[in-house]
Amino acid sequence: MVKLRCVITDDEPMARKGLQGYVEKLDFLELVAVCEDAVQLSNVLKQQPVDLLFLDIEMPYISGVELLSGLTDPPKVIIVSAYEQYALKGYELDVTDYLLKPVSFERFLKAVNKVYDQVTKSAAACTEPQFIFVKTTQKMEKVFFCDILFVEGMENYVSIQTPSGKVVTHTSLSDFLKKLSPYKFIQIHKSYIINQDHVSSVEGNLLNIGKYKLPISRNYKAKVLDVLFKT
Repeated sequence: MVKLRCVITDDEPMARKGLQGYVEKLDFLELVAVCEDAVQLSNVLKQQPVDLLFLDIEMPYISGVELLSGLTDPPKVIIVSAYEQYALKGYELDVTDYLLKPVSFERFLKAVNKVYDQVTKSAAACTEPQFIFVKTTQKMEKVFFCDILFVEGMENYVSIQTPSGKVVTHTSLSDFLKKLSPYKFIQIHKSYIINQDHVSSVEGNLLNIGKYKLPISRNYKAKVLDVLFKT
């Protein structure tokens, strides 16, 4: 069984105690720290790996939103807040779920099951040999689907961006899309296909994948937001 290392961060003692009790009921969750504010959480994240954050929004010193905005590679996040007006901002920061206080165990369980499913599916996808061979000018090159950040169409060629660089092959963007999993890849623009697993945030008409900012066209935006933010 995959165990998720989680941290609770909330400035309210009763809220921390309630979440801790819920976490202890589930074998696939391992509580590694309980923090009273985002400053403590920041220190924890520097010291050990964390898979899941239960994060309050309004806290002393630094808000939960400010902390998330400053993380380059955040773990999965479930926001737990008494204020529903932060929900949209939370989803723009790619949180997995947004729980309103007081949180029932049933609602808590639904949220953590969603995280568990995402983590285990992602792990399975990257451990199984799922790849494609693409023809470059000099050789046939293997590209793993889980390594693809995005694909850019350039007339009769596509450029496949991975963490280690670009692979360019002679094909159309529409033909290349047919070779990709519809559950992982989605077209966001006439010139771009993205890997949903690598999306870090959405800001207006821009989608962020690491250091890359990609445009979302008007024709694709509704579908893109529906797929990325579906509950």
